[in-house]
Amino acid sequence: MAYIIIGRIINTHGIKGDVKILSSSDFDAERYQKGNTVYIHFENDYIPMEVCSYKVMKNNPIVRFKDHENINLIEKYKNCEVCVDKADRKPLPEGQYYRSDFEGLAVYDEENVLIGTVKGIEETAGAQNNIRVKREGKNDALIPNIPEFVKNVDLENKKLVIHVEEGLL
Repeated sequence: MAYIIIGRIINTHGIKGDVKILSSSDFDAERYQKGNTVYIHFENDYIPMEVCSYKVMKNNPIVRFKDHENINLIEKYKNCEVCVDKADRKPLPEGQYYRSDFEGLAVYDEENVLIGTVKGIEETAGAQNNIRVKREGKNDALIPNIPEFVKNVDLENKKLVIHVEEGLL
């Protein structure tokens, strides 16, 4: 099974086993519906957890898991990643991608010159996220994830084509 990280448990919340999650998902309400299963990455294993309650406080999901309704049962999972099975992802509309889809893509300019490899997507306080590109022998580059710069995403061939302007790299 392949897993996708959707957040990280950053703290417990109260004494009834609730956890506060720093989310990296755009679909929290769907991911944490009562009865859904998520996986906690703990000590090199993925522990299946059934959601029994979900709410939002100060923009963070607060989740309780079945059979873990006590702070003493859930505390050991603090700082663990929360994941879903990659097969459970819902399809996105044409031209939209999951962040994890970008990781590992080879990045080329419009003249087909290799620039580097995508390390990940980083959120900003601005209007768009940035694509972090690892470059051989150089500092990483941050490419705004907007159509003016991202010209083609080819997941089948693991290739990303960007428009390079002066000062971008």
